[in-house]
Amino acid sequence: MRHLPNIICVFRILLVWPVAAALADHEYLTALALFMVAGASDGVDGYLAKRFNWTSELGKVLDPLADKLLLVTVFVEAAWMGLTPWWLTSAVVARDVSIALGALAYRLLIGPLRGRPTVSSKINTAMQLLYPVCMLLHAALRVPPQEILDALAVLVFITTVISGLNYIAVFTRRAWDAPASSS
Repeated sequence: MRHLPNIICVFRILLVWPVAAALADHEYLTALALFMVAGASDGVDGYLAKRFNWTSELGKVLDPLADKLLLVTVFVEAAWMGLTPWWLTSAVVARDVSIALGALAYRLLIGPLRGRPTVSSKINTAMQLLYPVCMLLHAALRVPPQEILDALAVLVFITTVISGLNYIAVFTRRAWDAPASSS
């Protein structure tokens, strides 16, 4: 049972392809339903891992990987299809690439990463999950109105930039404060 959160993460990774396929086929409600199942599975695996202490090193890699694969796939494909602005997609992808490269550099030069998501990161993740839900609803049913979707895109952009800069500041400070012998 202790591997259940990791199994759920793998399930979420496997859902990326059906979400992308439904989106490509203009089956927006199907894409939305699958996206929401993936989002719910993220909550379930996180709850199980924390509640029963079923965390693992593999899970620490799988969980963010599953999240990023899903979100980046949906944002890039939606931008390609003209459903999401490229400026927003570029910011979302740039933030994730910057964090991944920064984490890799930190790991290679300083040592193991220790930390939890910041408040700004949690807010950003919530906004990045809310936006595709609203975008898919708009594509399928024309709700919410385009003006709401545009305003939400600006909020996602702002939280993405703030969260990305916050990660850069936190890990730069940690790298600066790290003892020289740890490299």
